[in-house]
Amino acid sequence: MTAPIIAFFNNKGGVGKTSLVYHLAWMFSDLGVRVLTADLDPQANLTAAFLDEETVESLWNARGTIFWGVDPLIKRTGGPKLVGTWELSPTLHLIVGDLRLGEFEDLLATGWGECRGGQPGGFVVTTAFWWILTVAARQTGAEIVLLDLGPNIGAINRSALIAADYLVVPLAPDLFSLQGMKNLGPTVTRWKDEWRKTVEFSQAPSDIPAGKIEPIGYVVQQHSVRLDRPVRAYEKWIERIPEEFRRSVLGATLIPSDLKSIGEDSWCLALLKHYHSLMPMAQEARKPMFHLKVADGAIGAHFQAVQEARRQFQQLAVKIAERTGVPLAQLSA
Repeated sequence: MTAPIIAFFNNKGGVGKTSLVYHLAWMFSDLGVRVLTADLDPQANLTAAFLDEETVESLWNARGTIFWGVDPLIKRTGGPKLVGTWELSPTLHLIVGDLRLGEFEDLLATGWGECRGGQPGGFVVTTAFWWILTVAARQTGAEIVLLDLGPNIGAINRSALIAADYLVVPLAPDLFSLQGMKNLGPTVTRWKDEWRKTVEFSQAPSDIPAGKIEPIGYVVQQHSVRLDRPVRAYEKWIERIPEEFRRSVLGATLIPSDLKSIGEDSWCLALLKHYHSLMPMAQEARKPMFHLKVADGAIGAHFQAVQEARRQFQQLAVKIAERTGVPLAQLSA
């Protein structure tokens, strides 16, 4: 059984996507799951969350990033190359991001057209991410693969999503996040359909991703009421999420008249607090919020917030595991 690949994607930035992937990676590791996480965002924010600048620079110079896995394709010198993973813990590995990954965008756009024309080279380019992820997961013994993607609907994300088995949509309760969901839903559906038809009607290689991209739900983050807008405005946007997710992401044409509120919506994987005070503390300590100790400054109300963060992320990890068939060997204390 291959490890399920889960993409976290919203083409609207600023919804806490990278923080979500970072914390889930650590939580799954805490739960005894062997995790591979991959930074496929050319901004490399997930990498910056995991590693200090000196380590990142050394990996960039040592060709230890995702970019060097696709560089032979860019230079037309060969196929994709396996890149090393950085061991963050015995059960957590990272495929390091790289700002130079943006150089792969144009080739991926061309490769997509070549795939639709049945050209073998197009399939090699388009499935490069999938090949790298699959081999790296096998070598690290990963039981789950988490992808952090950039906030756009470009060729890099198209190729990354084709590699994915499942899709989680991070959201914020505002107009812009909802509009982002309206854009990404039809776009992902179109990519999925085009890939299916390409594989069906062209002479595609047998060892390629299925392009499953099955939505398993959404996560609403930073849902504490903002001080710069009325409570009514906040409620207006958050109440529209269940219907819009069904319409835009699931492609539903009939919306149930008795649609439940977001807190009872089965597609809502979690409503995560903002944890304003914990996040800067966790970033300084370079660890997830639920790993903060008294020595890090987590005392009093902060300690209680640490326990709440652990509870929320553990519940979210369990839900994702259930929907993707990932066995949980244990529950963290």
